[in-house]
Amino acid sequence: MMQFISNKGGGSPVDFETAILDGFAVDGGLYVPTHLPKISKEQLIAWKGLGYIDLAFEILSLFIDRSVISETELKEVLRKAYAPFEKDEVIPLHKLKSKKDTYIMELFYGPTISFKDVGLAFLVNLVDFFLKRKNEFKTIIVATTGDTGPATAHFSAGKSNLSAWVLYPKGLITEEQERQMTTLPHANIHPVGVSNCPDGCDDLDLVIAKLYANLPFKDKVHLSSVNSINWGRIMMQTVHYFYGYLQVVDTIGKKINMSVPSGAFGNLCAGGLARKMGLPVDTFVVANNTNACLHGIFSKGIFEKKPIIETPSSAIDILIPYNFWRFLYFCIDEDATKIKAWSDEFIATGKVTFDAKTHASYAEGFKSASMSDEQTLDIIKHIYETENYLLDPHGAVAVAALEVLKDYLGDKKMICLATAHPAKFPEVTKAALELKTMPDAGKHDSIEKAKTQCEKVYLCDHSHLEEALLNVMEADWDLKHTN
Repeated sequence: MMQFISNKGGGSPVDFETAILDGFAVDGGLYVPTHLPKISKEQLIAWKGLGYIDLAFEILSLFIDRSVISETELKEVLRKAYAPFEKDEVIPLHKLKSKKDTYIMELFYGPTISFKDVGLAFLVNLVDFFLKRKNEFKTIIVATTGDTGPATAHFSAGKSNLSAWVLYPKGLITEEQERQMTTLPHANIHPVGVSNCPDGCDDLDLVIAKLYANLPFKDKVHLSSVNSINWGRIMMQTVHYFYGYLQVVDTIGKKINMSVPSGAFGNLCAGGLARKMGLPVDTFVVANNTNACLHGIFSKGIFEKKPIIETPSSAIDILIPYNFWRFLYFCIDEDATKIKAWSDEFIATGKVTFDAKTHASYAEGFKSASMSDEQTLDIIKHIYETENYLLDPHGAVAVAALEVLKDYLGDKKMICLATAHPAKFPEVTKAALELKTMPDAGKHDSIEKAKTQCEKVYLCDHSHLEEALLNVMEADWDLKHTN
């Protein structure tokens, strides 16, 4: 049976169900499998014609022992998870006309029209499955830069075994993203808008870490998370990398490139692990905006926290890409002692400079670029005017990076990940296109409907967020669970 351990080395190995329901490992580390399964060329050939859900079943089965969840149960969880998606193929690929062999992976056809739906649809339904089987209840908490929160809230809404607290930095996400959370009427959904977050969502993650460290509170409310700290998110996100490859490649084994808009490194962590499992990707483009933490990590070997900059691609305005520690673990011979030491150093000083050997070990096969606001807006306008196709600001960062790195990347087929629908970013889109109103391609019925709904939300200042959450979350638990 595959087991899961902390990338910091603390605690004992746990089974898949425990890793999923706990979220964080007992020592505050991130759960990782004891080994990564290897996928052969023959397996890839056999998978070539599979649809997304059938492919997901094959890949997830490599991590999930049948004693934990049966074949029938896993297929049913997957079916239920992706039933609400707009497209039968779940993740369509659109071929650009103006760029040779370049495809846009459209990851925004879930209910909240962002790529977070792809991972959370499965993970939240899996958590609910485990809880119902155990007759248990969980309080889940996530911080969001705009997309994780709406997806968590949507898939948790109405589930009797879950209560979801979704924290967001007030004023640093779009009104459209905010309303996707605050207009849900369900009693188990609790949006929390937090003012005065100088480091944006990173400030909220630090408060969540403190709540986890408060063991009496954590144990009382059965605290967990479905943020990308949860192994289930990373595991599920490996699937769309295999799916995209199999959709565009002519000959199995031939390498392609992929460009990924990057903030917390959860999505790219999954891509990097997929390649370690056997996915034939030559180069992953780490497409940063001007909050270039990952660009510094990959180009210079320096992990450094700097002041946050607000950009048009707000969902990747992130300074601390915590999933980098999970990926790094697999690049340094799974040395948890080093991960803990570096992580502690970063917490203490805000900076880690990696030695040349370590830098080379994780940077191989990655090429980073930092895109300015002007480059982001220009590529939105160019692609729209050239071929009547509308990119969201994050997909635009991924496409813009290709222009900067085109000589390095060569002529391999390229997949760019578009992680959200442009309807979530109307002001950015209108500014890029120099229009006063959104074009039809930038509208979505769910966003329009949310504009007319009542909102419910907790509002709090960051300076007293921890104490306020302890009080309100404990009170909510007592109300629901005290006879």
